[in-house]
Amino acid sequence: MTTNKSSLGKLAIGIILLASTVSCKKNEDTTTAALEVPAVYQKIYGATSITNDGTYIYIKTKDLPDHKSAYYQTTNALYEAYSGTTFGGYKFVKNPNSIIEQSATFKIPLNPALNNSHSATPLGPIGIALNGVLLFNQYAGPNQALTGEIASFDKYYGHPQNNGVYHYHVEPFYLTTIKSTKSGLMGFLLDGFPVYGPKEENGATVTSSGLDVYHGHTHVTVDYPNGIYHYHFTDDAPYLNGNGFYGTPGTVTQ
Repeated sequence: MTTNKSSLGKLAIGIILLASTVSCKKNEDTTTAALEVPAVYQKIYGATSITNDGTYIYIKTKDLPDHKSAYYQTTNALYEAYSGTTFGGYKFVKNPNSIIEQSATFKIPLNPALNNSHSATPLGPIGIALNGVLLFNQYAGPNQALTGEIASFDKYYGHPQNNGVYHYHVEPFYLTTIKSTKSGLMGFLLDGFPVYGPKEENGATVTSSGLDVYHGHTHVTVDYPNGIYHYHFTDDAPYLNGNGFYGTPGTVTQ
């Protein structure tokens, strides 16, 4: 039997094109699924990138506040001299540090869950605010109360440490008064649970006595209509976090 070489060639090309189409479609579907980020995490507008691998959310940030600060270099457009008061009514006293661009990646659980071990929050980053600024706990240093540092918080209640890492220990005033509201979503801690401002959605002021020892509680919010455990900033100590993470913390690399 005689076989037409031209026909065989066309058949082979057709098989290759079909296989390629199937392969591309499979890869396209996989990529789409991997990049899908829940809407609530897309509210972190200060991130340089946010991705999802199905188990963890990865959030990258340069940790540069989007508001004016006395801690920016005087040549920066966001530099602003300040001599007013800060959190708690303290008169602002600038520390010797300046804001330096960072490179931090947060890896937090996509589906946060209670962890009964409640590991302690470390010094350094324990979460991220919506504007990409790092969140620190209630201590100025090992077992050192925050009160000695509060006067160094700028007009929006943040400051840089000696390596130039800008951060909030307390209510991020720029978010609660300009970008959002006192009851709005402020960010997330490393265990994946959200952080809200110092008021409830009904306008009630939140105090530490109304929260558990981890500085949170569970109920419905606008972002979580089925309810979720969440932390709150408060005007009283421990301001953001109490005796540890409610869930299992992810990691942050700098």
